[in-house]
Amino acid sequence: MNIINAIITLVQNPVTELVSHYQNRNRANQAGDALEQYIKDVFSGSLNLSETERIQRHSEVFSYLGNNSNPPDMMLKNGDAIEVKKIESPNSALALNSSYPKAKLFAHSNMISTACRHAENWQEKDLIYAVGVVNKQNQLKQLCMVYGEDYCADEECYLRIKSTIKQGVENISGVEFAETNELGRVNRIDPLGVTYLRVRGMWGIDNPWSVFHYVYQKDTRKAFNFMCLINENKWQSLPNTQDLLNLQNNNLIISDIQIKNPNNPAQLKNAKLICFSR
Repeated sequence: MNIINAIITLVQNPVTELVSHYQNRNRANQAGDALEQYIKDVFSGSLNLSETERIQRHSEVFSYLGNNSNPPDMMLKNGDAIEVKKIESPNSALALNSSYPKAKLFAHSNMISTACRHAENWQEKDLIYAVGVVNKQNQLKQLCMVYGEDYCADEECYLRIKSTIKQGVENISGVEFAETNELGRVNRIDPLGVTYLRVRGMWGIDNPWSVFHYVYQKDTRKAFNFMCLINENKWQSLPNTQDLLNLQNNNLIISDIQIKNPNNPAQLKNAKLICFSR
């Protein structure tokens, strides 16, 4: 299973009333949880299965299903990792909290859990950001899927900034620092030595609709819009793209475009833009 299977499932089974759909199945009461459940279902083809069959299907398709503290939210067996983000406005940025944007997911990263690291034999995975706009009525209005390597810079860009800030904080004289994965931790601030200060980074990134505004605009006449970008190298590596190209649906449009290289915007990359609306 891969992103092509997910797109085909989504086109054939669009679910926009997220919370009511998953409440009826006792699977989610919150919009964020319902969006994540929907992404699991479209990637695994489990939308219309019973709960027992669905659990079994997820076990067959995913090697890892994550938690709220560590990326990613899920990993396909021998396939891509997926990070799900919900926003309430098409103009909102994504809050990544202490985790900087990721072009790829690496097994050596200290941001992932031990369970994720040992879920299968892997070193590096392509990372899909699945971002949904869910309004206050719990309706899924927009959904996009973009690969991290097309959306954000390589890891060294963010690590360089993090390292520079961390070194600057630790060079402050007259305070006691402790070892931490965060930007810094200062111990024994008060005379009793019982107070500490954690210095944390709170990362954010513009949403994909803002980043890729130069190649995509939603159809404002439609209640739901889906957009997906797949760079040409990734597209060529997927074995079932012809299944998507053969799909007969008047609301599905696949275009050849060029997108900016996140590491050097002067360079353009060939890509496929996949749009669906209803």
